Amino acid sequence: MSDIELKKIKTAIIIPVFFLIITFSLKLLESLEGFSFVEWGIKPLSLAGLSGIILAPVVHSDWDHFFANAVPLFVLGTALFYFYRGIAIKVFVLIYLLTGLWVWLGGRDAWHIGASGVIYGLAAFLIVGGFIRNYIPLMAISLMVIFLYGGMIWGIFPVKWDVPYSWESHLWGTVAGAVLAVIYRKKGPQKPVKNWPDEDYDYPFWEVEDNDKVN
Repeated sequence: MSDIELKKIKTAIIIPVFFLIITFSLKLLESLEGFSFVEWGIKPLSLAGLSGIILAPVVHSDWDHFFANAVPLFVLGTALFYFYRGIAIKVFVLIYLLTGLWVWLGGRDAWHIGASGVIYGLAAFLIVGGFIRNYIPLMAISLMVIFLYGGMIWGIFPVKWDVPYSWESHLWGTVAGAVLAVIYRKKGPQKPVKNWPDEDYDYPFWEVEDNDKVN
């Protein structure tokens, strides 16, 4: 692996790792001190839950919840910042904020916590972004995400209204990621444009100058 590629990888993991360190630290503090940060979550259409648009993704109900989100967040986040590094920060922030805002506007009357909405948004962006660019390396990433996390699609459908997970976060995260993939389709990595070499043009006889004619 070249030094350039290694540097790209190191740069790509910075934000996902930083996010997970914050999330891990809060979960550890909860466990050691008996705190509960559940009320840092999103409470739809409530002033008390408005701050959850920013805070909810770093709060998890228990360690199982944290680890279930940690791995896909690291994998998908790293993929975003590696393959779409020119627009990755904008996309990540917009997925984060739009998902939270839409849950606050249209979620159930409950506390919504966890990073799963962001994860669904990242997966949707990587899948749609690769196919919409019709660029084989990015399409390969799309297929890889489908292979690894395609089963998540069922998480956007409520089996019943009071399911114990925020399917609204999953749904709105997916919508946010897909919409941003369309909006930013002309930015970031693109399919290379082939420049075909000019071929000699065989002029018809009536376009040949008199002094160029062959006797």
